[in-house]
Amino acid sequence: MSDLQTDVLIMGTGIAGLTTAMKLAEKGFSVTIVTRESRPEITNTMWAQGGIIFSGDEKIAREDLVKDIMKASAGTSYLAAAELLAYRSGDIVQEILIDKVHTPFAHGNDGELLFTREAAHSRDRIIYNGDMTGKAIQIAMMNHLDDRTRFPTISFLTSHTAIDLITPTHHGVDISQRYEEDQVVGAYLWDQKARIVRKVMAKFTVLATGGIGALYSHNSNSEGARGDGHAMAKRAGAFMSNMEFIQFHPTTFYDRASNRRFLISEALRGEGGRLVNNAGEAFMKQYHEDAELAPRDIVSRAIVDQMITTKAECVFLDITHKPTDWLKTRFPTIYAHCLENGIDITKHPIPVVPAAHYTCGGVKTDLQGRTNLHRLYAVGEVACTGLHGANRLASTSLLEGLTFGYVAAEDILSRVADTSTYDANRVKGWELGREEVYLSLVNQDQSTLKQSMWNYVGIIRSRNRLARARAMFRELQDEVGKFYKNAVLDDSLIGLRNGIEVAHMVVDASLRNRESMGCFYLKD
Repeated sequence: MSDLQTDVLIMGTGIAGLTTAMKLAEKGFSVTIVTRESRPEITNTMWAQGGIIFSGDEKIAREDLVKDIMKASAGTSYLAAAELLAYRSGDIVQEILIDKVHTPFAHGNDGELLFTREAAHSRDRIIYNGDMTGKAIQIAMMNHLDDRTRFPTISFLTSHTAIDLITPTHHGVDISQRYEEDQVVGAYLWDQKARIVRKVMAKFTVLATGGIGALYSHNSNSEGARGDGHAMAKRAGAFMSNMEFIQFHPTTFYDRASNRRFLISEALRGEGGRLVNNAGEAFMKQYHEDAELAPRDIVSRAIVDQMITTKAECVFLDITHKPTDWLKTRFPTIYAHCLENGIDITKHPIPVVPAAHYTCGGVKTDLQGRTNLHRLYAVGEVACTGLHGANRLASTSLLEGLTFGYVAAEDILSRVADTSTYDANRVKGWELGREEVYLSLVNQDQSTLKQSMWNYVGIIRSRNRLARARAMFRELQDEVGKFYKNAVLDDSLIGLRNGIEVAHMVVDASLRNRESMGCFYLKD
């Protein structure tokens, strides 16, 4: 066991975690940032294509953003969360992304920022960098934080997998600690290279671990989006909310060879792309008055309906009517990917299918990112402030991570100087198991989990399918639980354990909800 101590422990290196880290380190507090990846830039933020909302200071612009968030969610978003995002985010985008890290957003010939529109938006309010906005933001933030002169108190722990959050209730050395307040005082981390467990004690712990999309066989996420933060929080005693609301992106590149599907940005539809079936017929007007710019849940179900009706494996996104040079400049990443796979988007429509994309629910927090457990915060996709309700408005994901990562840092800063680190000697060490684990069997169980989530807990659900999924997951959880405690640790085993627990959360929440709304559609 190798013990560490830090003021703030942040799990996750996407836009939410890095924003929180930046604001804390600017004030001189020690921050330890953890990722299971060998390179910290591998995040869901890196994959984000479309853009980020920059609504400005006008009152009418802010009010319109709140209205669009509420409309996209079918009226289920938490109004206070939408208002906080609308009224605070503009200044935060300006401070962090534009003034400090100098993200290279697109500008016109006059030097002014260029704006675009995506589905369910009532105006052009999204700034972007081609079709690789998330990558531009991720690299700009990492470059800024890599300045050791400016940020000497930041440490990155790569190739470290979080095992569990430390609570005195569960991990104290004597019975009296069971009666202490419910709090998180750090975490156990698995060092993948040294193959040891590190006990990290922190005044505050921040979950910024992203969503759960990788639990589906067809998804647009990084492999790390497997619900580690959700599972650890639930085991520690945190409340979960809205876990049935999994948003499926309507348009990902249809490729038989891959489960992780390449995202075809909603910006293509915002720029005039049309969805057509295998007969070349545009169909979205049949489903919604906004056609291709309808909310994502409606577009996803429309595509599934067309695939069933026409007995086709996919539909097509046609943007061939746009000028060739413009397409190559506006969507260089998408153009290159499609060309590598035999599709020239300037001449042929793109084959697309829906895929699991975003987790609207998560660890329940207040509007400062605080959970019901003292000292534990959650920000970004792992958290649920109620902002998205039953369906997320396009291009609010990066903005949510940035804004609530910033707000959480403000709240921590108001507390950290007066908070002491919990005594590490009063926390048990982690006992390593010795039973060999056959990774081929772990991979097989992961494949079963992903296929079951896709087939039984997907875009369209039924109570019978959900009941069957719950029975399957119970059996899988029982089998994995039998050998986990005594097994030799491995990142994939930790991920399997967490993934099964999160799958249960989604199924149970789905069975509790008897009303179709937003991205939750119950067939019966």
